Amino acid sequence: MENKLSQYANEFLDYLKYERKLSHNTYLSYRYNLIKIESFFTNKDLIDLNSDDIKEFIYKLKEKSKTKAHYITVLRSFYNYMLDREVIKKNPCDNIKLPKLEKKLPNFLTEEEVNKLLDIRLVKPIHYRDKAMLEVLYATGIRITELLDLRLENIYLEDDYIKVMGKGSKERIVPIGDITKKYLVMYINEYRNFILKERQSEYLFVNYNGKRMSRQGFFKILKRYCQEANIKKEISPHILRHSFATHLLNNGADLRVIQELLGHENISTTEIYSHISNEKVKKDYECHPHFDN
Repeated sequence: MENKLSQYANEFLDYLKYERKLSHNTYLSYRYNLIKIESFFTNKDLIDLNSDDIKEFIYKLKEKSKTKAHYITVLRSFYNYMLDREVIKKNPCDNIKLPKLEKKLPNFLTEEEVNKLLDIRLVKPIHYRDKAMLEVLYATGIRITELLDLRLENIYLEDDYIKVMGKGSKERIVPIGDITKKYLVMYINEYRNFILKERQSEYLFVNYNGKRMSRQGFFKILKRYCQEANIKKEISPHILRHSFATHLLNNGADLRVIQELLGHENISTTEIYSHISNEKVKKDYECHPHFDN
């Protein structure tokens, strides 16, 4: 695939990177999509595409609906940017509908499963690090990338909160409870320096090389502890984030508060946890003696 992009596409990507401050992974996905679109239209510039061209591209794209929807979103955003710059007079994506996506409920752990997962036998320094990581994730619901990007300066133990840098470089304050604080204090004061071995790091959670804990490294740790806790569910790095939101909602927390804690820009993103809660209500109702007649 040709990696060279048109002038307008590069300007748009610079806007995403430096003004919108999208994450590196999101930036790369936008760039990849634009490269693939431009390579499809060998005799036509991206700026000159019309609705029919885009519909043809989406139709011939051998991808799932979710991926097709992402291409449309990328193009719509690109043309909106060009509209703002008055390069074009109309967005060719205006009349293109996103493919209907099946809403998949996120996987989460029950409160009992979380307790089993967090019941780590603390023997080595890394056990205290792992315990602190998992406690922070479950107590705050932050994204795994937000957890791994935490620096020591982001931890305000005296005030019982952490400062998180979310999507689009938006900061938010997230409270922590006594249990999480207890294990953070133990890890920071007693075991973090042992893992670093006189090396220096600004990051809160580090590996034995003195480097920032990687996403892959965290996932291996999470899978191991889930296996030890005999948790059979499909595991993802976000499972404690989903569990955090679900348990808050089930215990009466307001959806708007959960939205704020999770760092969701739109309440519609948070509302999926309402569906999970409704599923639980339905399942619990099946215990009624007249449910199955």
